Amino acid sequence: MTISKKKPAIVTAAMPASLRAAVAPYEWARGSVGESDAAVYRLQGKDGAPDLFLKQGKDAIAADIADEMARLRWLAQYLPVPAVVQFACVAGPDQAWLLMTALPGTTAAEVLEANPALGPAVVDALAAFLRRLHALPVSDCPFNAGHAVRLAQARQRIDAGLVDAEDFDAGREGWTAEQVWAALQDCLPLVPDLAVTHGDFSLENILMQEGAVVGCIDVGRAGVADCYQDLAIVWRALGELDAALQQRFAQQYGILDIDQGKLQFHLLLDELF
Repeated sequence: MTISKKKPAIVTAAMPASLRAAVAPYEWARGSVGESDAAVYRLQGKDGAPDLFLKQGKDAIAADIADEMARLRWLAQYLPVPAVVQFACVAGPDQAWLLMTALPGTTAAEVLEANPALGPAVVDALAAFLRRLHALPVSDCPFNAGHAVRLAQARQRIDAGLVDAEDFDAGREGWTAEQVWAALQDCLPLVPDLAVTHGDFSLENILMQEGAVVGCIDVGRAGVADCYQDLAIVWRALGELDAALQQRFAQQYGILDIDQGKLQFHLLLDELF
């Protein structure tokens, strides 16, 4: 990653003074965390100071960043997630900045890319972590991420022209967003198996170190939802590598018969985000 010692003016210009002071000693590198639409920067500390990440965005993205901040603070009681160092927002136009700690480790995607032979061990670690997440107390979680909420958000995205049809999975190449929407309606009604979910349980959002999961990132969609919200995302990712990894994951997670209908619904829904 190339380091730029010049802080991006567009990011720092409207920052509240306290946040501007907090990031002043750091060198900046433009990077990416998960698949967020926010601008993401890794702030590299000097003299042994720990690295930080900064997410910044405007308007709807600012609202997403605020959502992630709230979820990080709640999840920190239970799971290794980035700690919120500072959060700031200003109005007119809405802007938000989320400064958080950098977690150790390498993404599960990078681990598997570097050494595909580690697939079974990575799958076992992912399944154990997802069981831990899904065992969190649903009654204590203040965030509703259920399919009704997500469908309403998806409809808004379609109407606003925000869906990238060119990024659809290969099986839906050439589809329109409206065709995906229609296919979703054919999957309803859905009877959810409720759990506290990550919302985007992809290999890029899970960090590993020495064979164990040491944290998760990009939790802006976390909340109570059908557990297949997470299962579908990781199922698709593992299937792109080896179908045997899918079966191992299901067994390690504790599912004897995977619900293909729910997988289909949540993968269709994910196309619209």
